[in-house]
Amino acid sequence: MRIMGLDYGTKTVGVAVSDELLMTARAVEIIRRKEANKLRRTLARIEALILEYNISEIVLGLPLHMDLRVSEMAKEAMEFREMLLRRTGLPVTMWDERLTSVEAEEILRLNGVKKEEEKDYIDMVAAKVILESYLDHRRETA
Repeated sequence: MRIMGLDYGTKTVGVAVSDELLMTARAVEIIRRKEANKLRRTLARIEALILEYNISEIVLGLPLHMDLRVSEMAKEAMEFREMLLRRTGLPVTMWDERLTSVEAEEILRLNGVKKEEEKDYIDMVAAKVILESYLDHRRETA
């Protein structure tokens, strides 16, 4: 069994998956949609990835403000969590994603990705960072 990490955005969802030993995370893809509230295809793609990778749990980024206040985007992510729970039946853990985009940008820069190409990768790398943070926490508290 594996864990899926998701970075929910207005028009994209970055996806990452763990290895079977729950030690590492790998960026998989970015699911794009034309309109913010059109989530049917996004959810269907997530369901297909769950089957493909034998996912047993989902970790969804929670975009809090730096002072831990709940942002509007965090409220949308929590609504998306409810949709995931209904559609997949899997446990969905909300995970603090503060500064993950900054870390993802740094990873891309270190790997030679040009600034104008970042948008092609940033969401799935952010999902990877979210999932790695969660996996690290699981190991530290085990």
